[in-house]
Amino acid sequence: MAADERNVVLIGMMNSGKTTAGGLLAQALGRPLEDTDKWIEQREGKTVSQIFADDGEPHFRARELDACRDLGQRSGLVIACGGGLPLTPGCMEALKTNGIVFWLARDPGESYDDMETSGRPLARQGRGEFISLYESREPVYRQWADEIIRDFSSPAETVNRILEVLER
Repeated sequence: MAADERNVVLIGMMNSGKTTAGGLLAQALGRPLEDTDKWIEQREGKTVSQIFADDGEPHFRARELDACRDLGQRSGLVIACGGGLPLTPGCMEALKTNGIVFWLARDPGESYDDMETSGRPLARQGRGEFISLYESREPVYRQWADEIIRDFSSPAETVNRILEVLER
């Protein structure tokens, strides 16, 4: 498949900028943005938090796989993945068949600090636990990443780094 048709897949921890950078990237490329969590919420008719509470994590992870299978068969998308999605068996295989994967490897301490001030629920678990979660996921993110992005000086600069890679 031609590089310009391949999906651009963004992975990384919560608050690493996947949705923000994804929106800017989609705009720059003239492509639609698909957020896997929103894909699931639309089909389930409830929020991710409600799905976890009502149906449990296994149900949510099965829906993630559904999302990846659907989105991986399409082309010309920017896909922002939920933070835990790369750990769900089968998800990344489905996305990589038609996509280039960028890991937004933002410093977990910075992500947590920004998240804490925004009042996001995961911030309640504590900084140390968030960093430990990042450390446990890091090898999986690294395994699936075609490219690693480390420039988080601004969302626009993050997108510029991705665009530089896509232009190669």
